[in-house]
Amino acid sequence: MKNLIYFVASLLVAILSAYLLHQWLSSFNDPGYVLMGFGHWSMETSLTVFSVMLVIGFFIFYNLFRLFGVLLRMPGQMSKRRRNIRFNRSQEALIAGLFDAADGNWERAEKTLIKHASHSGAPLLHYLTAARAAHSRGAGDKRDEYLRKAREQSSDNDITIGLTQAELHVSEHEFDKALETLEKLHSINPNHGRVLKMMHHVYQQLGDWDALNRILPALQEHKIMLETEVKLLETRTFSNLLKQAAANNDVEAILACWDGIPLHIRNLPGVANIYFAAMINAGSGADVESRIIKQLGLYWDATTLALYATVESNDTAKQLQSAEQWLAVYPQDAMLFSVLGKLALKLGQMEKAEQYLLKSLHLEETVDVQQCLGELETAKGNPQQACEYFKRALSLASTEVIKQAEAISR
Repeated sequence: MKNLIYFVASLLVAILSAYLLHQWLSSFNDPGYVLMGFGHWSMETSLTVFSVMLVIGFFIFYNLFRLFGVLLRMPGQMSKRRRNIRFNRSQEALIAGLFDAADGNWERAEKTLIKHASHSGAPLLHYLTAARAAHSRGAGDKRDEYLRKAREQSSDNDITIGLTQAELHVSEHEFDKALETLEKLHSINPNHGRVLKMMHHVYQQLGDWDALNRILPALQEHKIMLETEVKLLETRTFSNLLKQAAANNDVEAILACWDGIPLHIRNLPGVANIYFAAMINAGSGADVESRIIKQLGLYWDATTLALYATVESNDTAKQLQSAEQWLAVYPQDAMLFSVLGKLALKLGQMEKAEQYLLKSLHLEETVDVQQCLGELETAKGNPQQACEYFKRALSLASTEVIKQAEAISR
């Protein structure tokens, strides 16, 4: 249309120019003539006719050259137009495919995306979305094929495809395969936030706490997780590392693990209690006795207190005296009286042990105290009374089991 308008406009200009030139030359009595010769040929005409023919000839040759240029450019323009049409269709297909995938129409989304992927300005997005759609409908072969095609469209260092592949493996609980992919991505970019976050999730699922401990500094440094999340992850990681070290009752391994834990994590009652229990089970409870006392000074905790009673101290009498000092601060603590009763019983102080245990039983009835009183009465030679305490302990334990079962069933 543009070329047609230009042609008509130039034709009108040429006609007007020829007319004005003819009128101007005709106004002279003798406008002159033009004589041209070439070899044996010659042509003679008036200047008026020659001028008009010159203007019209210029118009004709000029437009012929323009037409020739248009014809030369036409294949390229047609090709560009076809590419634009295909590109626009691919963009529309991408949007339609994304909507179908969001609606759960996996098969239709897959077909739409793949059909127009080769003409798209973002073929990677087509193939990755199609791979997710194929995965969602259980077509593993198609998923792998689309991921391979996506890899062909990207550079060797493109992490996007690897992340998608790892996510799909995680969704299928194929954590070993996901980890293999993530470790390759980590070698390409050790500080990539999404890679590190997925690695920490996979390590937790695999129970590889040593590996998780190695990436904790990177998670903190690059602020990939919230500070509270990092603290919880640290606590969980070091707790499990301590449990692994404690599994073989190896004191040196336990101490090495404990030394590697940051101070702010060591002071947490839950983590400290794992350490204390590990040392006690390994036969080195006396080595942590003072540390338990210090921990109770920082955080009064029932579990820590119970562990204190299980320590095979080098001086049980002193151990009991240290525990009795806490009565001034916690005079109504049932667990404290239970611990005092156990320590007194260990020293053979039957009357004191009975007083403490009965006081604990008065404050809170527990299976542990009932059993201790049963053992006490057995040691005193009162089997009938001992049986009563053991029966109460059994009844109480049964009640607690039923309550737990009901809570789980809810």
